[in-house]
Amino acid sequence: MSDDQSFSSKRSGTSQLSSFGDASDCTKRVQHRRIYQPPELAKREEANILRAKILVALIILIAVCGAGSSTYLLLKDQERTNFENQFAGYASEILSVSKEKADQFFLALDAFSASISSQAISEIDQHNTSWPFYAIPDWSIKAKRLADLTGVSDPIIGMAPIVQPEDREKFNEFAADAVPEWYRASVEYEGTDMTADEFMQKTVPFIYFYDMENNYQPTPVTGPNESLPLLQIYPLFFYPEQYLMSTMLDITVIRSSAALVSISRALRKPTIGFISLYAGGLPVVGSQIIQPIYDTADTTAEDRKMVAFTGIRLHWLDYFKNILTNGQFGIIAVLESSCTDVENGINGKPEQISGVVSYRIDGQHAVHLGDADYHNPKYDDMKVQDVFVDLEIDESQLPDGICIPTLTMHVYPSEELEQSFHTSNAMVYTAIVAVIFIFTSLVFLLYDYFVRRRQTKVMERIMRQDKIVANVFPTAIRDRLYQNQEERNKPKSNKDLHDGFQDSFEDLDFDGDSSLSGSAPLADLFPSVTLTFADIVGFTAWSSAREPQQVFVLLETIYGAFDKIAYRHNVFKVETVGDCYVAAVGLPEPVDNHAVVACKFAQDCLKKMKEVTLKLEVTLGPDTGDLDLRTGIHSGQVTAGVLRGERSRFQLFGDTMNTASRMEHTGERNRIQLSQTTANMLAEAGLAQWILPRGSKIFVKGKGEMQTYWLRKSKARKPKKTDLKSSDMATVAESVETAEESDSLEEIVLGVEGNSHQGMTKIERLVEWNVEVLASLLQQIIASRGGVVNEIGSLSTAERSIGRAGGTVLDEFTPTIPLKRFDAEHLRSRQRPSSIEIGDAAKSQLRTYLSQIAGMYQDNPFHNFQHASHVTASVKKLLTRIVKVGDGNGLAEREEQAKDVNLVDLAGHSYGITSDPLTQFAVVFSAIIHDVDHPGVPNAQLVKERTRNAQIYKKSVAEQNSVELAWEILMSDEFSGLRACIYQTESDLRRFRQLVVNTVMATDIVDKELQALRKNRWEMAFSNVASRSSLPFDRHEQEQDHEDRKATIVIEHLIQASDVSHTMQHWQIYREWNERFFVECYRAYKEGRAGSDPSENWYKGEISFFDFYVIPLAKKLQSCGVFGVSSDEYLTYAKANREEWVREGEVMVQHYIAKYKNGEQC
Repeated sequence: MSDDQSFSSKRSGTSQLSSFGDASDCTKRVQHRRIYQPPELAKREEANILRAKILVALIILIAVCGAGSSTYLLLKDQERTNFENQFAGYASEILSVSKEKADQFFLALDAFSASISSQAISEIDQHNTSWPFYAIPDWSIKAKRLADLTGVSDPIIGMAPIVQPEDREKFNEFAADAVPEWYRASVEYEGTDMTADEFMQKTVPFIYFYDMENNYQPTPVTGPNESLPLLQIYPLFFYPEQYLMSTMLDITVIRSSAALVSISRALRKPTIGFISLYAGGLPVVGSQIIQPIYDTADTTAEDRKMVAFTGIRLHWLDYFKNILTNGQFGIIAVLESSCTDVENGINGKPEQISGVVSYRIDGQHAVHLGDADYHNPKYDDMKVQDVFVDLEIDESQLPDGICIPTLTMHVYPSEELEQSFHTSNAMVYTAIVAVIFIFTSLVFLLYDYFVRRRQTKVMERIMRQDKIVANVFPTAIRDRLYQNQEERNKPKSNKDLHDGFQDSFEDLDFDGDSSLSGSAPLADLFPSVTLTFADIVGFTAWSSAREPQQVFVLLETIYGAFDKIAYRHNVFKVETVGDCYVAAVGLPEPVDNHAVVACKFAQDCLKKMKEVTLKLEVTLGPDTGDLDLRTGIHSGQVTAGVLRGERSRFQLFGDTMNTASRMEHTGERNRIQLSQTTANMLAEAGLAQWILPRGSKIFVKGKGEMQTYWLRKSKARKPKKTDLKSSDMATVAESVETAEESDSLEEIVLGVEGNSHQGMTKIERLVEWNVEVLASLLQQIIASRGGVVNEIGSLSTAERSIGRAGGTVLDEFTPTIPLKRFDAEHLRSRQRPSSIEIGDAAKSQLRTYLSQIAGMYQDNPFHNFQHASHVTASVKKLLTRIVKVGDGNGLAEREEQAKDVNLVDLAGHSYGITSDPLTQFAVVFSAIIHDVDHPGVPNAQLVKERTRNAQIYKKSVAEQNSVELAWEILMSDEFSGLRACIYQTESDLRRFRQLVVNTVMATDIVDKELQALRKNRWEMAFSNVASRSSLPFDRHEQEQDHEDRKATIVIEHLIQASDVSHTMQHWQIYREWNERFFVECYRAYKEGRAGSDPSENWYKGEISFFDFYVIPLAKKLQSCGVFGVSSDEYLTYAKANREEWVREGEVMVQHYIAKYKNGEQC
C-alpha cells in the first residue's frame, strides 16, 4: 500500500469515526458544562424551587378549607359511580359467563349426540337393524355423564327416534321388547323404589298423543305424519296419575315441541325454548334444548340424515348457580323468551305463559323470584341486556306460524347492592379534613423523594432498553439512531417537552419506513474492513442424525465460544447464517490493523472449534468430534447500515462480502484461506511469515482465477489484547514460527493440551458417550423400582443357568416377549429419574465394561465400535421419539394438552415399549454389543470356512458369538454392581436376556429363513385380518399377547433400521459408511475370504438393497405409527439416497477401488 493510499485510508477512517460521533468529545463537553456552571444559577434555581414549594403549600391550604364543604357531595357522587361501575362489571360477567355456559350446553349435547351416532353405527350393523328400532345401551350412565358435564342438578334427558307412519306398528313391537330391558338397567343404576315390572305396568305401550277432547287421554297416533316417540328418559320418575315413560308425541300436535323440532330439522342444528316445569310442587319456567341425532358421526356430512332427537330439560335456577363468586350479590337477572306458547313439561299440555322469568343472583347461589319481571323500576336506566341465545335462524326456511325462540337476558341491580356502597361519612367530616391536611402535607414533604424515585425508575428502564438495542446494533449506529430520533422529537413548545422525553425511546424507528419516518436510511461506506466467514464442515450430515435439541446445543455452544473470542479481540459479530459465522473487523469503528486482528480471531476460533467438538462428542455422540471449521478471510470496502423494515438489523453489502464468502466456500477444512488483499496487508504489517501460498489458483465465480493463501498456525501464546500497536508488530513477528502444509491436525489446530477430552482417543470419547446414554437409562430403571438397588454379590443360580442349557443363543429366540405391564399410578408417584444417583462404583463398572466391549471390536472398516455407536445413536433417537408426548406421535393436539395425555394411551401407542425402562436399556445395550468380535466377513463365509464358531452356531454365527461374549463379560464378578442396577429379580433378568437375544438376532438380515419369519410375524402383528381371525377365548390375555407381539416385532425392526441407519440419513453419512462397507468386503475378497468381487455388482446391489430392504423397512417404521416424524425423516432420506446413488454410484465404486489400491484409509 502506498503512502497516498495509506493516508487516504486513514482520512476515510477518521471521517467515518466523526460521522458516528466521538464519545470522548461528548463526555468532555458534558464535564465542561458541569465544571463551569455559574454558582448564581444554582442559587437562583434553589430560590425558584423554594418559591414553588410555598406556592404549593398555599394552594393546599386553600384546598383543605374548601374540602369540608365539598367532601359530602363528592363522596356521594363517588359512591354512585362505584355502584354503577361495580354493577356494570357484575352484569358484564354474568352475561359473558351465561353465554359461555350456553355454548357449553350446546357443545355437550352435540358431543352426546355424536357419541350416540358413532355407537349406533357399529351396533346397528352388528345386529342388522336400523333406526328407529334402536335403543341406546347404558342410557342412564350416558345421560348421567351429560348431566354432570353440564352441571344441571335435576335434568330431564330424553331420546326420541323419528318414526315413519308405516313403521308405527313395528316400532310398538320393538318398544315392547326394548323398554323392559332398558327399565331393568336403569332401575339397577339409579336405584329407584319401583321395579322394572312396576314401571311397565304404568307405561303406555304404543305411540300416542293427548286427546284434548277426551280429557287428555292417551290416544294412538294415526295418519300420514311422522311421530317422535320418547323412547328413553333419564331419570326414571313416577307421577301418581299415570306413568308415561313411553309417551309418544306427534310433532304435528304439540305446538312448542313441534316448533323446536321443525326448526332443528329445517336448519339441521340444535334449538332451545321455554317450557313449564315443576319445582317444589309449583310450576316454574324452564327450558328444553333439542339436538338432532344423525345416521353418521360426521356432523358436517352433506348427506347426513336425521334419525332421532335428544333433548334436555332444565331449571333455570340450576343455570344461574355458581355464576358469580362469593361476595358478589344483589343482581336481578330477567330472562325473556320471544315465544310464550309452551307445553307443560309434565303432561305435555300446551300452556300460555308470560315468557319472562326473574332470578336473584347472590354469589354462587340463585333464587327464583317468579315467572314475571320482578326488578325495581328505578333501575331501568342501569339495565344491561344482551341476546342470551340467538339461533341466527332464517325465517324463510321455516313453515309459517312457527315462533323462533330467542332468549334475551336483562340484568338489573337491587337495592341491597346499592346499599352496600353507602357509608355514613357525615360523622367523620372533621376527621376527613384533618386526614386530608396531614396527607397533603406528607405529600408535600415527600415530593422530592417520589420525584427522585421516579427518575431512578425511568433511568433503569432506559438502561434496560438501551442494553437490548446494543445487542442488535453497534454502539455507533445505536447512538446515531438516538440522535436522529431526538431531532425528530424536539419539542416545539414547552407543552411538548414532557411528551417528547417519554416517547423518544419507545418510538425509535427500527422497523419504520423512510417514506413514513421522514429520515434517510442509516448507511455508510467503510473503505477498510476485514471480513471472516467460518463454516462448520460436516454439519448438515451430522444434524441429519440428531434430535433438534442436540443441533441447537452444538450451535449455541460453538457460537457462544466464538462470541467470547470476538469480544476479547474487539471483533464485531455480523450474523450467523445457518452454520456459518460472519464477523467483521474495522467497523463500525475503524481499526488500523484489522487484517491482523481478523486472522488472530480466526485462529482462536479454529482452535476453540476442535476443543468444543471433542468435548461435545461425549454428550452429543459419534462424529461430533469430526466436525471441523472452514474459514475464509477477505479485506476491502463494504456498505453497512440499518436495513429497516420487519425485524430490522445491521447488515453488510458489497463485493467484499461475496469474495469473503467465496474464500470460505473454496477453502479446506481446518484451514484459513486468505485473499490476495488480506495477505498483502499481513505482509505490510511485517507478518509475511504468517501466510503460505496455496498450491494452485482457485476459480471464483464472477472473478475468474485468484491466487489465495493459507494462514499458518501461530504457536505463540496469544496476546491478551488484539488491537496491537505498530510497536508490537516486531514482538508478534518474532513469536510466529512457520508451519508446513504437512503439519498434523493436532499440531496445526490443537496446539496445546490440557483439556481432558482432547487427551482422549476417539474410541475413549465414544465409550464416554455410551456410558452417559446407558447411565441415564439406568436412572430410569432404578426410579421405576422406587430407587432400590440391592447388592447381588456372586452369580445367582438363574444367572448361571442362562445361556448354559446346552443350546445356542438362537435357540433362545422367541416370537413374543412378555413386557412389563404398564402401571400409570406407579409412574406418576415414582421419583424423577434425574434425581437418582447410580453411584460412582456402578458407573465405573459401566465404563470399564464398555471399554472392554470396545476393545473386543476388531479393526474393521465397517463392523467396528464406531459403527456400533452410530447404531446406538439411531436407536436412542428412535426411542426418544417413542417416549415424547406431543405432535410427534399425535397424542396431543396442542402443547398445553401434553401434560393431560393419558399415560395408558402413551403406553398403548408404543405397544408397551415405554412401559418399562429395562426394555429401552436392553435395546440400547444390544446396539452397542451387536457386532462384538465381528470378523469382517459374512456368516456364510464363516460357515464355508468351518470356523469354530460356525461349527457351534451353524447360522447367525457373528450375532450369536457377540451375544455370548458380551454376556459372559457382564456376568463376571467385577460387574456385580452394574448388574444390580440393571435387574433385581429373576423375571427382570430373564426378560433382559430375552430382549438382548431377540434384538441382536434381528441384525442378521441375510438369513432368508429368519427374514421370512419376521415378515410373517409383522403381518400377524399389524394385519387387521390376522388379528381378528385368531382371537383366543380370554380376550384380556389376547390383547396383552397381541401388544407384546407388536412390541417385539417393533423392537426388532427398530434395531434393523438403526443397523442400516446410514442409508436413511444424509447423503454424506451414507457415502462414508457405504465406502467403509465396500472396503471391508473388497478386502475380504482380496484376502480370499469372499466368493466374488464385490465391485462387479456393488452398484446394482445397492439399488436392490434400497428397493427390497431399506425403503420397505422405512415404510414399516412409518406404518406402525410409533416413531412420529422420525419415520417420515428416515423414509425421505432413504428415497433421496437411492436417487443420488443411481446418479453417482458407478463413479463412486470406481473411486472406492482406486482409493483401496492406493492404500488410502476410508
